[in-house]
Amino acid sequence: MRIAVPVLRGRVSPLLDAARNLLVVELDGDRETARFEEQLEGADAPERAGRISGLGCDWVICGAVSPAVAFMLASRGVRLIPWVAGDVEEVISAFAQGRLTASRFLMPGCRRRGRCGPAGRGGRRGRRWPAP
Repeated sequence: MRIAVPVLRGRVSPLLDAARNLLVVELDGDRETARFEEQLEGADAPERAGRISGLGCDWVICGAVSPAVAFMLASRGVRLIPWVAGDVEEVISAFAQGRLTASRFLMPGCRRRGRCGPAGRGGRRGRRWPAP
């Protein structure tokens, strides 16, 4: 399985739509088998979603994401885990071990069950992410 994480200074980038660097990690169960970085600088929303999909990514773990990019990724079969913050290595490890749901990985302002930002004030219900 391949996961992609937008990176800014060793942490999950706060906004996928503006991220310049993407770390792509290949996992076999909970073991990392390969990794590489992809540059996204200057890519607009459709190009960004197309490049992520073209890299064969199954999952994108990110901070905030616009509805447009989220829709474009979903329409290409890429699953999205938004509202995640923290050290990239810790996030990847937590995902591989099925522990990414821990509240310490929520972006500031997010509450349990994935309710964040304006939608978290009573709008959208939280989601549960399946184990990888």
